[in-house]
Amino acid sequence: MRGIVTLTLEDAIILATNAHRGQKDRNDEPYIMHPVRVMAGLWGDDERMVAVLHDVVEDTDVTLDDLRKKGYPDHIVAAVDALSKRKDIKEPYSHYIQRVKANPLATKVKIADLRDNANLGRLPTVEAFDLKRLDRYNRALQFLIGRYASPDILVD
Repeated sequence: MRGIVTLTLEDAIILATNAHRGQKDRNDEPYIMHPVRVMAGLWGDDERMVAVLHDVVEDTDVTLDDLRKKGYPDHIVAAVDALSKRKDIKEPYSHYIQRVKANPLATKVKIADLRDNANLGRLPTVEAFDLKRLDRYNRALQFLIGRYASPDILVD
């Protein structure tokens, strides 16, 4: 009989590092640095585990079933699922943010993710597209922290 697998934050970091291997961000930095920065802005192990894993399903070949098979708890997988944009449908951003807000653990991680993504100081140059993206991130952040009651402020 197999024993219960207890995965640690270190296990999640290793999985995310391997999954994102070879990926680069717009600054030509290893992409894994983004999930690590998001993770560093949070305190609890659950929050940090979800943070480092938050892009693996969306941006790599890792699936939610892979996470389950490895032994990640249901609440961790559910939060990663909430944070993963749907590849198979063109989900409006406002629907995505509402889905995130329905999961308290995902909401905490998404707030940290938005704050990291809003740091334009990491970019070599700031373009009009970046300012538009920043505006959308700020409106999403305001909705997630409760300053806006309706996701209608989120223009897709």
